[in-house]
Amino acid sequence: MLPKKELGQHFLVDENILRVVERLAGLAPDDVVLEIGPGLGVLTRFLAERVAHVHAVEIDRSLEEALAGIPKVELHWGDALALPLNSYVPQAVKLVSNLPYNVATPIVVESLDRLPHVRSWCVMVQREVADRFFASPRTKAYGAVSVLLQLATERTGFHPVSREVFRPRPNVESALVAFRRTGPLIEPYVKRVVEGAFAHRRKTLANSLALSGLVSRDEAGDALRAIGADPTARAEVLLPAQFVALAEALR
Repeated sequence: MLPKKELGQHFLVDENILRVVERLAGLAPDDVVLEIGPGLGVLTRFLAERVAHVHAVEIDRSLEEALAGIPKVELHWGDALALPLNSYVPQAVKLVSNLPYNVATPIVVESLDRLPHVRSWCVMVQREVADRFFASPRTKAYGAVSVLLQLATERTGFHPVSREVFRPRPNVESALVAFRRTGPLIEPYVKRVVEGAFAHRRKTLANSLALSGLVSRDEAGDALRAIGADPTARAEVLLPAQFVALAEALR
């Protein structure tokens, strides 16, 4: 089976890494797991032997033969960003996946509010993406995804992954990142403010929000003053909690 580059496919072939997944994901016999991008089914079979049920979501129909007939696995065909993942019964409480590189970030961000029953995540992503998830303010890696994840979750595990566990061998490093839900669902307006704030990184936060069409530059500056922040600040200097306060001030 030849991986499709346009789908970001890098199939997991080394089963040694699966024990790390088991530890970081805290797999339990009664867990219902959502797996996005099962590929050839190496992780899928491992999960199915350890949990109650696996919902496996795959966009590539050519993998049907490789994935067919695995006990306790229900296959769902299509784009994970478009499918009604939260309607699957029984509902998943964990998301455990070797995520396709080209959609890893949107899948994780969308799952925060689209999958309210998911309590924990253990995902394989590019190392650069993994570093963004829980980056600190005032660093190059800190961005909208960092803020959104840190508002809703906390990191519980991290494990660098060799390129040799995949076929084809990727040109980038990877990592396993585990995190668990700690906060309520992020309000849509807060999410819009966070994404607008980082949409134009070279601009000040007020200018970025204005360019994103959320508020005027003056309104953004006034809201920043109201929360005790510099009205000329850039988005990367604000703590995650300050974005919630900023959204409230803007409203």
